[in-house]
Amino acid sequence: MKAAVLREVGKPLAIEDVKINKPGPHEVLIRTAAAGVCHSDLHFVEGSYPYPLPAVLGHESAGIVEQVGSEVRTVAPGDHVITCLSAFCGHCEHCLTGHMSRCVSPETKRGGDDEPRLGAAPGAMNQFLNLSSFAEQMLIHEHACVKIRKDMPLDLAALIGCSVTTGVGAVIHTSQVRPGETVAVIGCGGVGLACINGAAIAGAGRIIAIDTQGSKLNLAKQFGATDVVNAKDGDPVKQVMDLTNGGVHHSFEAIGLKATAEQSFKMLARGGTANIIGMIPVGVNIELHGAEFLGEKRIQGSVMGSNRFPVDMPRFVDFYMQGKLKLDEMISRRIKLEQVNEAFDELKRGELARSVIVFDS
Repeated sequence: MKAAVLREVGKPLAIEDVKINKPGPHEVLIRTAAAGVCHSDLHFVEGSYPYPLPAVLGHESAGIVEQVGSEVRTVAPGDHVITCLSAFCGHCEHCLTGHMSRCVSPETKRGGDDEPRLGAAPGAMNQFLNLSSFAEQMLIHEHACVKIRKDMPLDLAALIGCSVTTGVGAVIHTSQVRPGETVAVIGCGGVGLACINGAAIAGAGRIIAIDTQGSKLNLAKQFGATDVVNAKDGDPVKQVMDLTNGGVHHSFEAIGLKATAEQSFKMLARGGTANIIGMIPVGVNIELHGAEFLGEKRIQGSVMGSNRFPVDMPRFVDFYMQGKLKLDEMISRRIKLEQVNEAFDELKRGELARSVIVFDS
């Protein structure tokens, strides 16, 4: 199969022929229909987060099941599925207490003595975040995908696999936004727009979108933002404080920078919660003033929207089909696998919400 391979940090991905294995007992072989190009992939390309190389990148995808292993019961050949990087075992402490996105059990991967799922000469190819979806096929654990209704367009369904689940989930699961509460979202890329959309679905009374690009702020209004703040016009914390007369109940940082993480905490009202969704580079520390905690302000992380994806993703599909979840507006362009490096260049420039790789059926 053809796949986009990262062999060296900082270098463009190469389109190569990569060998893919057959499904083991609990594995599923999927024909990839579409894969979103996410800023998280770019972090690994640039080396902000280390990963064993070479690897086939990509982690936001949807496709059609081709083969299943002997013990698979959740999907069958012909099913349409969305994938999720937070594969879960189903019986560890995290899974059994309802925190499936935290599962790190090695059971969802192949063991060191097993033949790898991906390979190429010379040597094995590393699978990326349980998925490797910048490829014509994916071989994954059955608990890394979920069946969805077949009338859902797969190029749009792919977005639910990461950005939508991460953003909407952070709102409804991690921070538990209640109707009427105020929300600020820093960064209006794919995840930030999903946060805004999720806050609107949750019934937030005021949703403030913050970015430095006017085009993204205009897009944020389509996703449900009631107010927009251009950080180029002055201190965004002061602008939010002026708009809200004292700060917001919930803030969501969707960029992954020290400065914006600190701003997300500073713009809280007393009792507010800051949620860090963006991937702050390894080794970077953030600084907070201790006195701020006397106002019962909180700061917390969110991994993949604290999801229960086998339940959440089919519901998100229904939200889209009902007109509540905005996905068409999130896709800036549809591209071929060979254009993946162009999509990364556009991400670096901050020009687009989402490019989606569409594979020929």
